[in-house]
Amino acid sequence: MDPVVPIASTLIVISLFIAVRYAAECYIRPFRPCRACQGKGRKPNRIGRGPHDCRHCRATGLRLRLGRHIWNHARALHRDKTR
Repeated sequence: MDPVVPIASTLIVISLFIAVRYAAECYIRPFRPCRACQGKGRKPNRIGRGPHDCRHCRATGLRLRLGRHIWNHARALHRDKTR
């Protein structure tokens, strides 16, 4: 047996596991902490006038995951085309 076959099948199984795990993560927890404000919703001002609301997350501290954003877009396309 060629040694490439077990390695390739192992890589396929691992990549499928990672994809399924990410899809489950997007379903269970669709939001992740904002990277710009570290999930606080406010960012410090560089000039020293106090913190201001984070514009990336609109002061919620949460951002929608990329996979969930793609899923929502696909569902909206399907919903609009099947009416």
